[in-house]
Amino acid sequence: MNKIRKGDEVVVITGKDKGRRGTVLKVFADDRVLVEGVNIAKKHQKANPNMGVPGGIIDREMPLDISNVQVFKPRTKSGVRVGIRVNEDGSKQRIFRSTGETVDI
Repeated sequence: MNKIRKGDEVVVITGKDKGRRGTVLKVFADDRVLVEGVNIAKKHQKANPNMGVPGGIIDREMPLDISNVQVFKPRTKSGVRVGIRVNEDGSKQRIFRSTGETVDI
């Protein structure tokens, strides 16, 4: 079970975009995440008339390491570490480390 999943609202805790929030668009297998509106880079794109893709310089989100983001907790308006609790019946659930509350509602 991953501590950060697609659709989570996260806050960046280090790097050039420190403090920015966004939604996780994709989680890669090599422990990187793609966050909406964060880590924007310029990409020189060649035109492809067959697919209708114009050429030029576009802004594109690039992946971040998963250790550079934390799940955003709306009540405290800050990033919080996430852990995993195993219940008596063997099921797992994500919890906030600071309070023990469940992340998923």
